[in-house]
Amino acid sequence: MKKSSIFGIIIIAIAIAVVISTYSNSSTYGTFTEATETQAELHVVGQLNKGKELYYDATKDANYFSFFMKDKDGKECKVIFTGTKPQDFERSEQLVLTGKMQGNEFHASKILMKCPSKYNDNKLNVAEATPKTANL
Repeated sequence: MKKSSIFGIIIIAIAIAVVISTYSNSSTYGTFTEATETQAELHVVGQLNKGKELYYDATKDANYFSFFMKDKDGKECKVIFTGTKPQDFERSEQLVLTGKMQGNEFHASKILMKCPSKYNDNKLNVAEATPKTANL
């Protein structure tokens, strides 16, 4: 075989390995029910349950944060995040968690928050003012 043929085969093998590794590392979107059924890492989209307590005590353990979230199907689950509590967490409109179920708890490795837009808050009504003439 020619050296160029061997080089081409090696390049193709590397490309196939990259595609397979990228596909195997990608996670999919799901719900808490689907996370219970599989041990694979999932993205779960939902909303924070503001009626239940958030637990974060930086003096005891700065890398433990727990809260309750409802997924898009309405199922509620306790979430444990091994990291610090994100800033303005309570103001988030929607959460995307990456992680997997362990027992009855969802252990998140990443949290992505969708916060309210600063452009929607305090909208100003602008009206044109009519000038007045001075009487002298």
